[in-house]
Amino acid sequence: MRERREKAIAVIGTLLLFALLVVAVRQLFTLEAVGANDFYPRWKGAVLFWRDGIDPYSDMATEAIQRDMYGRLALPEEDQVLFVYPFYVTFLLLPLVWLPLGYSWIQAIWLTTLLVGMVTAVVLTLRLVNWQQPVWLFALTMLWAVLFYHFTRTIILGQFAALVFLWLAAALLALQRGREGWAGFWLALTTMKPQMTVLLILALLLWALARRRWRFVASFSLTIAALFALSFLFLPSWLTSFVRQVLFYPDYTITGSPLWVITGHYLPQLGQPVERLLSVLAIGLMVWEWRRLWRETAVGSQLLLVLGVTMVVTNLILVRTATTNYIIMTIPLFLLLRELAMRWQGGNLGIALFYGFSILSSWALFLATIQGDTEHPIMYLPWPFALLPLLLWQLYRADNR
Repeated sequence: MRERREKAIAVIGTLLLFALLVVAVRQLFTLEAVGANDFYPRWKGAVLFWRDGIDPYSDMATEAIQRDMYGRLALPEEDQVLFVYPFYVTFLLLPLVWLPLGYSWIQAIWLTTLLVGMVTAVVLTLRLVNWQQPVWLFALTMLWAVLFYHFTRTIILGQFAALVFLWLAAALLALQRGREGWAGFWLALTTMKPQMTVLLILALLLWALARRRWRFVASFSLTIAALFALSFLFLPSWLTSFVRQVLFYPDYTITGSPLWVITGHYLPQLGQPVERLLSVLAIGLMVWEWRRLWRETAVGSQLLLVLGVTMVVTNLILVRTATTNYIIMTIPLFLLLRELAMRWQGGNLGIALFYGFSILSSWALFLATIQGDTEHPIMYLPWPFALLPLLLWQLYRADNR
């Protein structure tokens, strides 16, 4: 009885804290800055479908979203704010569809959910890489996870990337601890934003097949099958509509991949042929590192380093990525920082200095280069191009120990 009482108190306390955060976010932010522009098209699409029976991929839904966000139809050069997500995202948003509240409350609830999810993902990542920090450094880590540019932007835009980060960290931690059923389930949920994890999923499934982790493979497959089946049940045409919007997406987006930023923005004389060549070389490098998948028997540092390379390459080669997608690269980043903390005297102080430098430099770069209300392409470059050589160096060191 005492244990049940303590659990009940913990649950009630958590809900009250969440409610207080929602109220604070609404009072301090969403009442004054109605936005979360990456969230609104998906939420509005879900509302149109579940309340009005309108296909969220249809022109009617797109026009309704555009009129809400722009006060008119979008111009050809503007973001067309298409639904452009798998239909099963609407299942996740169902609780927010039926709440009898204004958008300022809906936005506040969503942003608070992302904030809590993102902080939780960072805590799970610390456990995943087995990094036990002193209290003062843990507090700084939590502060960094809120103030670092890519994290803050994720919250402001209402990006699903925060939840993908949470589900990926939960999947890897569950897999590490032998809870393969849960690992497959959480990994399947990351496909709500498939461009972030498609290559990671392929790598993990190849590893699981090589290690005969059948429960993990079965759980992932069954969860995906259930999500697809329910989606086809409610909207039989969703997959073709989704693919059509995905293919149209690069036509109206401004910034491409980090490789495009180099070959199309800064060095346009190189052009698409060089971008494609660099993409092929990046994929080749990733596949070469995948050879380690057959050697690793557990979700340890080496496997996580290989997955880190996969995360970086994914963001380098996609026709369209986003700086918010970078937050999953916290996993390999923390592997490197943990190595620094363990091997260098004063490593924890160095990490604290890194936190401060990364926050200040990322925001300084953003503010110095922002064009109107548009993020400058240079923001796509620092994290992946700094992280990739460090990951490769760590893998090289492991081979030569």
